[in-house]
Amino acid sequence: MTAEKPSLTRRNFLKLLNRVFVATGLGALLAPVVAYFWPTELEEIPSEPKAIGGVDSIAPGEAVTIPYGRYPALVINVPDRGIVAYSAVCTHFACIVKWNPESGRIECPCHDGYFDPHDGTVISGPPPESLLSFRVFTQDDILYIGGDA
Repeated sequence: MTAEKPSLTRRNFLKLLNRVFVATGLGALLAPVVAYFWPTELEEIPSEPKAIGGVDSIAPGEAVTIPYGRYPALVINVPDRGIVAYSAVCTHFACIVKWNPESGRIECPCHDGYFDPHDGTVISGPPPESLLSFRVFTQDDILYIGGDA
């Protein structure tokens, strides 16, 4: 009785394993390059309105930051004005601004920029312009921001 040689020798197994590791490494290196040249379809500012939630989903004095196109939006329920929405990107160096309910201001944590929640204008700090505001409306008890007027 003759012993059959295995079809996959130890040497061939190691060669196969080496090829798998090389292919995995090349894939890990090439994936970001391919992703860079294959951009997603993401609008700067969406042309369609975006639903936020129910009309009462944001309590007075509270805010939510939501994804809105390429950059986030800040939606605030200002106690004496109602719901307002602004771009959450500071006009100074594009840091993400936050709502501070204690001070009643929109604050940029990077360089101490402060914005008025009533109209998005600069109160103090280095930002050169007001925050970009978005239209806010309700339809069928759902709160929406954006869209054409």
